[in-house]
Amino acid sequence: MKILAFAASNSRSSINKSLVTYAASLLEDAEVDLIDLNDYEMPIYSTDRENESGIPQLAHDFYNKISVADAVIISFAEHNGSYTAAYKNLFDWTSRIDMKVYQDKPALLLATSPGPGGASSVLAAAKGSAPYFGMDVKADLSVGKFYDEFDMEKGELKNIDIKDKLMTAVSFL
Repeated sequence: MKILAFAASNSRSSINKSLVTYAASLLEDAEVDLIDLNDYEMPIYSTDRENESGIPQLAHDFYNKISVADAVIISFAEHNGSYTAAYKNLFDWTSRIDMKVYQDKPALLLATSPGPGGASSVLAAAKGSAPYFGMDVKADLSVGKFYDEFDMEKGELKNIDIKDKLMTAVSFL
């Protein structure tokens, strides 16, 4: 099984990258392609830019990564209750190739934050819009108080209950 995994954040010290990396590691027999959104940085989407220059190659590259994957794991960072600008821009450009960006792939959606909310607002937005963009959400999990629940040195969840929930969620892929 080929898994495409990424944090919907461009922070070099993203806690969502830590979470998605850990989640992907739980799939023992999978080939994981862990990508970094910083490798897909493009001008801010606008119809004017699209009409003048077309869709950037990086959007095609991202779309192709999804195409060859059997499933997708995304961990969403939350900025002001919504998607990060980095993710939204990549998504906007890629949706111009095909509105079904995720090509009906099974997906595990995650989110985390340092606070108790666990980025649940952006996770709810992602889940709610998933069917419109060809994402077959098999499971989702929000992890609040990330630094209390995750051992950064070991790169794993400390909380057994949350770890069990994540293992169950991963098993749906």
